[in-house]
Amino acid sequence: MQVIVHGKHLTVTSALHEYVERKLGRLDTWFEDTCELHVTLSLQGHKQLHVVEATVVGSGVVLRAEEKRSDMYASIDVVADKLERQARKLKDKIKHKLRHSGVLEEAEFFSDDQETNEPKFEVARIKTIPHKPEDIEEAILQMNLLDHNFHLFFNSDSNKTELVYRRSDGTYGLITTA
Repeated sequence: MQVIVHGKHLTVTSALHEYVERKLGRLDTWFEDTCELHVTLSLQGHKQLHVVEATVVGSGVVLRAEEKRSDMYASIDVVADKLERQARKLKDKIKHKLRHSGVLEEAEFFSDDQETNEPKFEVARIKTIPHKPEDIEEAILQMNLLDHNFHLFFNSDSNKTELVYRRSDGTYGLITTA
């Protein structure tokens, strides 16, 4: 796996670069050599939060983690743990699908070095929502009235089912299909 480290509003020192490669390089056991790991280290805001954004790209799969802490090294540690957890879950999901489909081959994206014992996913609740056409402003209002972080709705303007969500910076995002 190729590790690419960038600095944003800071200079990446050789010690910091080596630490990133050592901590995030352990993900190499999860992925094949064709994958790339893009890491962006940055300073944000007047509080000087140390932000680490890491994205693993390869074989049609993208894993991403981000962490903001007061210490850059702590942010790198947390991002490494998050990515490893995501990789473990994804590998378990692929193994489960392969086992139940009768296919015995392992997915090419992962190497066979890691074994996992993650719990199975359970659906705790199924909720049915009305299929009433709404515009984006009405969907945001409904989301805020319900005090939720997201709202699934049928957009009357685009005639698509879309999802509006509240971002960590207080703005809103919209997820739609192509």
